[in-house]
Amino acid sequence: MPHTPSRHLAEGPRVGIRHFTYEDGPEFTTRARESKGLHHPWLFPPDSAGGYTAYAGRLIEDPTKAGFLVCERDGGAVAGFININNIVAGAFQCGALGYGAFAHAAGRGLMKEGLGLVVGHAFGRMRLHRLEINVQPGNAASIALARSCGFRLEGFSPKMLFIDGAWRDHERWALTAEMRASG
Repeated sequence: MPHTPSRHLAEGPRVGIRHFTYEDGPEFTTRARESKGLHHPWLFPPDSAGGYTAYAGRLIEDPTKAGFLVCERDGGAVAGFININNIVAGAFQCGALGYGAFAHAAGRGLMKEGLGLVVGHAFGRMRLHRLEINVQPGNAASIALARSCGFRLEGFSPKMLFIDGAWRDHERWALTAEMRASG
């Protein structure tokens, strides 16, 4: 059988990462609807066709954003998503990560593998120097993922983001290229 080039930007043993496409809308929105209980009150990914088109469009078209789907290598199912937002070039070379697993993939280590691939891509091809994750203090799963991937707690930001109808406190976690290389 001839080798088919992978659509993935990077691959691990169980997952690969690739950019969002508009064609991913039906699977993404179905998975988002199935995962509402897992995501609430932390995260609200789009669960309608129009919402997805607008969301994916920002990730595809805006140079200050990069969106990645974490896909299972066995079958290609979308396990979750990781976005780098607020990408700043120049002397800062930084981006802010946001992510979410879908319910069928939660607790299986797929997002840890995917986040490692995105971090490697960000510090490699994207030439970023620093990545930040802002997490609500009660979101134990998200904090555990950040910690397991080598991010360190740097601070606390009261009333940082408007989520689910209120301004929410966040912990600030960060990782630099040097930290990853030495760790």
